[in-house]
Amino acid sequence: MEMKLPMALTRRSLVQAVPALALAGLAPTAWAQAWPSRPLRVIVPQPPGGGFDFVARALAERLGKALGQSVVVENKPGSGTLVGTDAAAQAAPDGYTLLMGSVSNIALNMGLYDKLSYDSLRDFEPVGLAVSYSYTLMARKDLPFNSLQDVVAYAKANPGKLTYASAGNGSGQHVLAAALWHLAGAKLTHVPYRGAQAAYQDLLGGRVDLFFDLSSTARVQVNAGTVKALAVSGPERNPMHPDVPTILESGVAQLDLESWFGYFVPSRTPAEVQERLRSELAKVIAQPDLQEIFRKAGGKPLNLSSEQTRALVRRDVERWTRLVRDIGIKAE
Repeated sequence: MEMKLPMALTRRSLVQAVPALALAGLAPTAWAQAWPSRPLRVIVPQPPGGGFDFVARALAERLGKALGQSVVVENKPGSGTLVGTDAAAQAAPDGYTLLMGSVSNIALNMGLYDKLSYDSLRDFEPVGLAVSYSYTLMARKDLPFNSLQDVVAYAKANPGKLTYASAGNGSGQHVLAAALWHLAGAKLTHVPYRGAQAAYQDLLGGRVDLFFDLSSTARVQVNAGTVKALAVSGPERNPMHPDVPTILESGVAQLDLESWFGYFVPSRTPAEVQERLRSELAKVIAQPDLQEIFRKAGGKPLNLSSEQTRALVRRDVERWTRLVRDIGIKAE
């Protein structure tokens, strides 16, 4: 019996369909063995030069060598981290598109936007987390307080008089600070800036009182003595500021946050490909020279199993989504 093709299936569409049909006919193991047959891309939802970009490029070069294919970093900034993250969520789940994920776009965005185009836990699977960075709470040099406890006590007695800077509404600096003041029961006035550089200018100029920033960036000013370091956000003290207590140690709030960075893939990426990526990336993350690069940049290299990685991501997504919504923080 002769099978007739529908009229709509032209020669061109048939030619286009053949590779997909052939791929669908491959057993999962054969597919994984054939992958990767072309370069991969890592979508970075921030411009070149920042923390996202730094970690993405450090991993990409080494992962490319391990896979035998180049891993190309593609910066897709816009609307905070939304444009690039959504592009990754919508990408074909074939193992050729990865996302540079962090607490910012994976955890915080879930609470900051009422109608987010993606769901971090539904649409992405973590491949591996490479490094984390704590934040340091800095005060202007002449602020008459030398501890977080003193700041909170004054703010409670004088609501709204102290000011804190951020790199913009919904930024990590904003969310962390707002969460701290909320949990401590203190009211401070938020002063958003267009990026961290402008916030530093006013902090150093004495025009704003406090500013949370990544410890790796803050250490320049802390070491120079141009600001006071009052607390760090990680669960343990930061080796760069060994004399600076954590928020937990201060006793003003049960709060800790480290901004982790790592690779994610669309959740429907074949399991065999995901496992190959996890295996190769784990070897990359464990390289001593890469870990030293991260340490020198102020980061804490991570060494987590797949189960630990998933648990950490889920914990931070659920915790920060709930907290951000409780506080009522919005990105705009």
